[in-house]
Amino acid sequence: MAPPAKAITSPVPDAWYPTLAVFMLAIGLVLTASFFIYEATSSKRNRSLAKELTTGGVASVFLVYLFLSIVVGFSH
Repeated sequence: MAPPAKAITSPVPDAWYPTLAVFMLAIGLVLTASFFIYEATSSKRNRSLAKELTTGGVASVFLVYLFLSIVVGFSH
């Protein structure tokens, strides 16, 4: 006979959700601002596609996590 299934639990306590959401939003917005400043201040010759993709990708991960957690209902 199979053992009973374990309940799925969050790796982060529920009380941390609002604080975690604020930090994720702050990090995402800072990285997004950094991306826009980089685009506005660098010339087309000096731009690096790798830096653009890295900065944009990391900012997206932080902001997507925040919005996904709101949609799923983690942020109370």
